[in-house]
Amino acid sequence: MTQALTDKPTDAESIRTACMRVQTAVVAVEGGEPTPVSMVHLFDEQAFVLIPSASAAADALAEDPDGVTAMIEVTDCAPIEVREPVRALIWLNGVLHPVPGDLERELALEIAAEHPADDLLDLGHGFSLARLVVGGAVIATSAGAAAVDATELARATPDPFWEHEPDWIAHLDSEHSDVVVALTRRLPADLRTGRVRPLGIDRYGIRFRVERSEGDVDTRLSFPRPVGDVMELSRALRALAGCPFPHG
Repeated sequence: MTQALTDKPTDAESIRTACMRVQTAVVAVEGGEPTPVSMVHLFDEQAFVLIPSASAAADALAEDPDGVTAMIEVTDCAPIEVREPVRALIWLNGVLHPVPGDLERELALEIAAEHPADDLLDLGHGFSLARLVVGGAVIATSAGAAAVDATELARATPDPFWEHEPDWIAHLDSEHSDVVVALTRRLPADLRTGRVRPLGIDRYGIRFRVERSEGDVDTRLSFPRPVGDVMELSRALRALAGCPFPHG
């Protein structure tokens, strides 16, 4: 079967990517205050989070170890300072369960192999692992909101550049204004009147935030085809910018 080409990540891919580089997230249980978490690891139809032992989520699990209805909220923020820093809001809904203490260390090592998170070192020192059996997800961006079922989320993969994207965008914004200007020429004429800032990059293309007096707009330039590594990404960006040496 031939997979159709697309010009942007699917909603499920965007959710998985945002969870890999999460900076701001909370888990909320029914009737309790939201508990801040700094790691959300998606595996199959589950989401693993590291929760403080002194928290509403931990108290709820202690009272009902068979699981409690819960929601994880992830805020995906721009890696540079823009007027509206939120790129997307994500909600994962399901049932939260405690991870048995004798399995935590082994599971943490497995998670760290794919999702290196410094906070995993806090496991057993005021923090414990919990597991959300995901029933579904919702992602909201400037383009609107969309629902994603658990099966689709489990099949999706994060963007291959998720770990480096924040540094790349910050570098492009601060050191390569000439490249941003060249890329801006590819945008529709009505989007060139404001201040254009790089907002995100993925294997499908590059996103921009256009800050205008009448309101901000998010837009993107797509590559002719998805790229698979840093060299292909560099060539695709050069081509979009009109570099005379796209294969250099």
